[in-house]
Amino acid sequence: MERAVTIDINNVHILGILHLPEACRKTGVVLIVGGPQYRVGSHRQFVQLARALSGEQIACLRFDYRGMGDSEGVKQSFETIEDDIRAACDAFIAETGVSKLVLWGLCDAASAAMMYAPSDPRVAGVILVNPWLRSESAMGKAMVRHYYLRRFFSRNFWRKVLKGKVKIGGSLKDIETYIRASRSEDKHPIPSYKVRMEVGLNTFAGQICLILSGTDLTAREFEQQALKDQKWPSLASTRAQIYRLHQANHTFSSTDDKAEVEAITTKFVKHLAVEGPL
Repeated sequence: MERAVTIDINNVHILGILHLPEACRKTGVVLIVGGPQYRVGSHRQFVQLARALSGEQIACLRFDYRGMGDSEGVKQSFETIEDDIRAACDAFIAETGVSKLVLWGLCDAASAAMMYAPSDPRVAGVILVNPWLRSESAMGKAMVRHYYLRRFFSRNFWRKVLKGKVKIGGSLKDIETYIRASRSEDKHPIPSYKVRMEVGLNTFAGQICLILSGTDLTAREFEQQALKDQKWPSLASTRAQIYRLHQANHTFSSTDDKAEVEAITTKFVKHLAVEGPL
């Protein structure tokens, strides 16, 4: 069964779609949408994921936070949607009777899930997909290693150069800019959300599933900062599972990549829901 639910946040109404199987496990999934997006997702990714979970007796809620999609209110940054996530979790539990939650988020929704998860004891696990963690230095390194090097060794790139379709001077100037950025430290203070993400994930006591796309610069930036940084010990712990989908883009636009994300998600939730149907 799929039906709309209205969720109240201080007299502001946000809309969610509840996916409820006839018999569901005690662990359900709250799907947080990254911005700027709404509850359907790119190429209907979130709809298809929720239906795949429902087919495995896993209840799911996908929702528009304030100011997005069909929800009322002023549009929120991913740094300020804690109230939206909590209200969605409250409504989901009230509607389904599940006792444990998994938060699933793509891009800055994954970042929001990290910041929120330790504050809610009902959250038993988080699935973090290509989390957003931007810095000048990490962006420079990601562009040099995973874009320009690949481009300069590409036959197709040099064919375009020889045909005059690419301005080689412009490309060299761009790569010089990114090399300088990769060698420098960020001039600005560490963004508050980065600190909150680190603290959130390191204090979260539940299970962690990290999914990274192989062709996505956002994933490369996160990997550069978090997986190679000792400040993120949670990702090196036995509580964390890390999956790399080498051919996938940021939103898993291919059918095979979407299916793999669905399979990883289902397996992770079932592991947390070993107590069986309600």
